[in-house]
Amino acid sequence: MNIDEISIRPSKHFILGWMRKWDLDIYKLKDLLKRANITKVGKNKYEAFVRTKNKSIKIIFGLYEEEKEIFIIIGSEGK
Repeated sequence: MNIDEISIRPSKHFILGWMRKWDLDIYKLKDLLKRANITKVGKNKYEAFVRTKNKSIKIIFGLYEEEKEIFIIIGSEGK
């Protein structure tokens, strides 16, 4: 999966909640997904885990190969 060739479309909940909290835009989010440890958990569903300075971030997204699009569903963070 080449993140550079795929467009990213976050959900409204992810934009208003997690993107605002983590101070992310689409470009920072794309860079975060490049560094992430990505695990497939369903037919089109993936989990991405990223460790930042003081916390870990988990992003759940759907990958649609036909449209070359990632739809980000939800995020969470831990210590």
